[in-house]
Parts: sequence; structure tokens; C-alpha cells
Amino acid sequence: MAKQRIMYECMACGYESPKWLGRCPNCGGWNQMKEQVQMPENKSKPQVTVTLNRSNNDKGHAKRLSEINYEEQNRVSTSFDEFDRVLGGGVVNGSLVLIGGDPGIGKSTLLLQVSMQLAMNGQKMLYVSGEESLSQIKMRAERLGVTSENFYLMAETDLAFIAKEIETIEPDMVVIDSIQTMSVPDNTGVAGSVSQVRQATATLMRIAKDNQIAIFIVGHVTKEGNIAGPRMLEHMVDTVLYFEGEKHNRFRMLRAVKNRFGSTHEMGVFEMQDIGLQEVSNPSQLFLEERLENATGSSVVASLEGTRTILTEIQSLMTPTVFGNAKRTASGIEIQRVSLLLAVMEKHCGLLVQNQDAFFKTTGGVRLEEPAIDLAIAISIASSYWNRPIRVDDCFVGEIGLTGEIRRVSQIQERIKEADKLGFKRIFIPHSNADRLDLDVKIKVIPIKTIQDAVRHVFPKQ
Repeated sequence: MAKQRIMYECMACGYESPKWLGRCPNCGGWNQMKEQVQMPENKSKPQVTVTLNRSNNDKGHAKRLSEINYEEQNRVSTSFDEFDRVLGGGVVNGSLVLIGGDPGIGKSTLLLQVSMQLAMNGQKMLYVSGEESLSQIKMRAERLGVTSENFYLMAETDLAFIAKEIETIEPDMVVIDSIQTMSVPDNTGVAGSVSQVRQATATLMRIAKDNQIAIFIVGHVTKEGNIAGPRMLEHMVDTVLYFEGEKHNRFRMLRAVKNRFGSTHEMGVFEMQDIGLQEVSNPSQLFLEERLENATGSSVVASLEGTRTILTEIQSLMTPTVFGNAKRTASGIEIQRVSLLLAVMEKHCGLLVQNQDAFFKTTGGVRLEEPAIDLAIAISIASSYWNRPIRVDDCFVGEIGLTGEIRRVSQIQERIKEADKLGFKRIFIPHSNADRLDLDVKIKVIPIKTIQDAVRHVFPKQ
């Protein structure tokens, strides 16, 4: 009988050592070495092999580019426009998609709804859960109010049995919930360890590519918000999606941070309801529906998320500090961007913000990252500092340089059209964007060159 071996594995990078180390010599992480008991090989377990022979790949031989033939396949629509938008137009056969998010945010609910919809459209779906029982999934499916004969459920964590079931059912798409619960018989590490996650993902990738099966993987996240497990996990898959939002907010955002088959700048918006996740086709209207008139520190920006323009409210609050150092807090905006704009406003507009605590927030839980939001943030800072309200029908677009100039932004016509559609009367844009405008809109377009010009237009008596 083979003896058990005790090894210590780094939970961050997978480095193995026969003895415990305080600091991993490979990645430099502290207190990451965890004890792993390597069990003797169990030959009675089935091996992870799937031979559906759906594709005839000539492996092991190099070919000229001109000799390679392929058939262009149409994407499979999930009937969820927001989900298809983020994927780049639909599901690609043979793709491996990783979706991560905080616990309880709705990852399993989203994939269950997508799986049910695909099954109702004629696709054969296999939903594998390593965290819930079949009765729990059936209970949630009944609450969502959908069912189909093409939908198969399986509660299993051993990839050998899962691969054998895939070979038997021959599904078109598979959902694995979650990758941290899966284990490969050949690997002696415990489920969720770096080596198990890496090998399980490699096994699923081989199944997806060899048999043209689209596989969705749910991944847990760390307290920092990153996908748990080795960083190699995100490199191995074709698409990485993040499902994010605040638990106490009904809106959820789906973003792509990696996509080999489409853009990574798209965003899908969903609303959590009692019957599951519902698509939000016009998020701008929902983000602005509770905006108050004559409120100070509130401005609206026409932000671009991929091919979609979203109008979002940015709120600023400037209050005198009671401590020696002023406090800076931001939610939904990068804190470095806030600090830069505060310095610009103090230098070029005469705002003394060194003794002011500054708080910033985007409504609806949306996160804004593009440079075109600078002008809206700067105007909201001035509004809160001077306690002067901004007109409720004003909208702002523009990037601010360190010298106070307003720089050109992309796709200005789409931003103007969206603001006009929602009833805004004025929109402030960079002067360099006003030379090629050909629009039939009612909204008044005001081009500006510097932040001083913008402040004089918005607060004429200041």
C-alpha cells in the first residue's frame, strides 16, 4: 500500500514544497503555503476522457495557413440581448467562458435563466452543480417559471463522471457551477486548490475545443474582487465576465474583461426581481429617475460603455474637514481621478479644496472609468463647493487636462443623441468635437475649450 505524502502548496501560484515556508519563493506571497495530503493513485476511478468526435482536428502536424479550411459558424443567441451584447453577439461553439462575481450577486441565477432559455430554443443543456442539490436547483427553476425537456441537471464534483455524462448526453452547452468545487481524479490536491483548479480548467478546455461544446464556468472571487485560484485560469479561458453590483441595489452589471470573440468594452444591465433577473433595455432612464431638482453637487454625464451610451448621475459632496488631513472617498469612480480633478479645480478655478472633505458617488451602482466623465465630475465639485445647483436639464461630456483644457472624446454624436432622447436641453462638449457635427436634434450643443469657460457658462454669477 502506497504511503501518503504531505506537501505544502502555495494558494496563490501553485508552488509546491516538502516543508512549510512563511513566504512563497515563487510569487513572494506571505502565509500562502497550505498543507496538502497527496493520496495514492486510485486506479478504480474512471479517467477524464470524452470522444464525441464532433470535429476532425488533424493534430500533431503543422499546416500552411492557405491549407487550413474552416466553416464560419453563426453565434447562438441566448434570447437575452444584454447577455449576447457582452459576449459579442451570442455564444460561440467550442468557447470556454468564465463568469465571476461576489457571493449572492446572482451568477447561478443568471446562468440558470440563460440555460433554460437556450433549452427552450432547442439547445441541449447540461447544468452541473457542485454546490447545490438537484432539488434546490429544481425549486429555483420553478420560481423562475421555465422548464424544458432539453435541460439536464447533474449534482457532481468529480470531472471523470461529468465527462462520461457529457459523452452520453452529447449536450450543446454545459454549465459548471463552480470550478472551485470540481476535482480531477489524477490530481491528489483537494478541491479548490491551485493545482485542482488549473487541471480542471485544462480538462474542460480540452472537452470544449475537441467537441465544439460551449462551456460556462462559475468562479468564486477573493475579498479583493479577483477570480479565486491561479492567474493562469483567466489566461486559459476564451472569455472572462464579471457580474457585479451592490447587494442592496436591484441593478446588476455584466462586464467582459477578456473576450477573444468580441469587444471588452460592452456592459449588460439587469434588474433583480422576485422572478429572477430581468433585462434593462434603457438603463439611462432608470439611473436618472430619482434625481432631485435644484440639488447641489449633482451632474449628469453621457458615458460610453462599448457601443451603448448611458446617462448617469454623478454626485459630489464637499464639506469642511475637522481633521488635519482632508478625506477623499469615491464609489464608482477611481480615487486617483478624483484627486487629479480636485487639484485642477483648485489651480484653475480658485477652489480651496485642501481643507474640504470630498465624497463622490455614481448612482445605480454603475462604475465609470472612461476619461469623458472628467467634466461632469469637475462641475459637480464646483456646484457642491459654492452650494449652487446645476440646471436639471444640463449634460456634460469631456476630458480635462492638467492645464485645464477640455479634450476631444470619441463618438460624440451618439452621446448627443442619447441626451436629446431623454429630454435634456443643453449638453457641454469639447470645442474640438464641434467641427464635424451633423445632427438634427433639439438639444443645444455648447462647445467649450477650458474648464474656466464651463464654470462661467454653468454658474454665470459666481
